[in-house]
Amino acid sequence: MNHDSYTDDYLRGILRSVHTIAMVGASEHWNRPSYVVMKYLQSKGFRIIPVNPRAGTIEILGEKVYPSLAEIPDPIDMVDIFRRSAEAPAIVDAAIAKGAKVVWMQLGVRNDEAARKAEQAGLKVVMNRCPKIEHSRLYGELG
Repeated sequence: MNHDSYTDDYLRGILRSVHTIAMVGASEHWNRPSYVVMKYLQSKGFRIIPVNPRAGTIEILGEKVYPSLAEIPDPIDMVDIFRRSAEAPAIVDAAIAKGAKVVWMQLGVRNDEAARKAEQAGLKVVMNRCPKIEHSRLYGELG
């Protein structure tokens, strides 16, 4: 797959197929991008499970915070990565072990090795994109 460009059908297919998203690097601070993205996606009907071992709270936007993907008791469809690119391979390993179907790396996050590993395990991959922005654009909400 060419990760420099994604078709609208590819992105739309992912956003239509996922329901539960684990957000690695979620923040409890209202002014952080991950908080804004989490709140938006929740408003669109997605369940967002925050993952942050250093969170200063037990809940973010009404969802329990977990220290790792492995500790989430529920199945997840997608892992949204709000961490540095160098951390992506370990997060992809955890996503594969958890049974996720999609790995989505946020704006500024790209790791081709992690993408190859995820794709070899049968996961779909998006890099250097934001699901909030793509959802807004694809569903006519971006002004």
